[in-house]
Amino acid sequence: MVTIRVGVNGFGTIGKRVADAVVRQPDLELVGVAKTRPSFDAHRAIDRGYPLYVAGAGAPEKFASFGLPVAGRLSELLARVDVMVDATPEDVGRENRKLYDAAGVRAVFQGGEEADVADASFNALANYETCRGKRTLRVVSCNTTGITRAAAVLLPRWGVAHWEVTLVRRAADPGESKRGPVDGILPTLDMPSHHGPDARTVLPELPITTTAVVVPTTLMHVHVNHVRLVRAPASSAELVAAFRSTPRFHLFAPWEGADGTPQVMEYARDRAGRAGGTTADMMENVLWERGIRVDGQDAYFFQAIHQESIVVPENIDAIRAMFDLADGPTSIATTDRALGLGRSPRAPLAKAPVPPAQRTAR
Repeated sequence: MVTIRVGVNGFGTIGKRVADAVVRQPDLELVGVAKTRPSFDAHRAIDRGYPLYVAGAGAPEKFASFGLPVAGRLSELLARVDVMVDATPEDVGRENRKLYDAAGVRAVFQGGEEADVADASFNALANYETCRGKRTLRVVSCNTTGITRAAAVLLPRWGVAHWEVTLVRRAADPGESKRGPVDGILPTLDMPSHHGPDARTVLPELPITTTAVVVPTTLMHVHVNHVRLVRAPASSAELVAAFRSTPRFHLFAPWEGADGTPQVMEYARDRAGRAGGTTADMMENVLWERGIRVDGQDAYFFQAIHQESIVVPENIDAIRAMFDLADGPTSIATTDRALGLGRSPRAPLAKAPVPPAQRTAR
């Protein structure tokens, strides 16, 4: 089996999750991660045994002064990898591309960069085949990932005549303390919002219009979708079945009591605990069966998007597409199996509970 050597530049919200995902894959090897300055995330890298490199104007001696040993500078990491996943802050990736090109290293960029930073924008369900063999790819943003995944369900089955999405966006990630609003709802006054044009960098003919509002939550985004289909599904149940049978979609049934994003993330925490993981992530599009309805050619559905993690499996599949390691379905299945995505059976209790009749008073 071919093993691709991977580096991750930027070890924050996305980068640390991508690094954790890389080490779980059977055909990828994490060579190291890079940061510009010491932080608790840098300490996390050391704790996990990830070789830590210094990027940009960072000083190795500063890392060492805080007990964080470094393996070298970014240039040394570039000499040891086949591909770099760039998870640096917005607009930094464009400058970093010059370094990757000079080193002859392929690169995966994130949705914070403009589309022309890479040869193509990428979503595993929507356009994996057209991205095979590319030297650079851009994984689209969290919201665009959610939209293009849903489009990959709707387009081949029924076609899309027109799609209107209102995005209810979280104000900040949980770890951010300098962003708001603390108390307010902010409409995104530029219409359409950038998400629709971004989706068309993956699916150029997608007839979609997007608007957005920002609300004071950190948990997830929620999309309110109205899609006019070319051909009408037979029923709402047919649409539910289509979403449920597609990888990277997680549907909650009414009996499960998941009323909204708080319960979704509680489920994610429980699932991480059962799997022995340390990060409570929801990498799938989350839908509610009761929130999926068909009325003739009109389809309506809500979906929730975990902004911290939904793009992580896409980064893994982008690497396989670039090196032509597998076709799309095979890569998706390999990634999801390694990451434990989907509904897995609950592990048995370590000790069976004592039936009430057998309990004794203390």
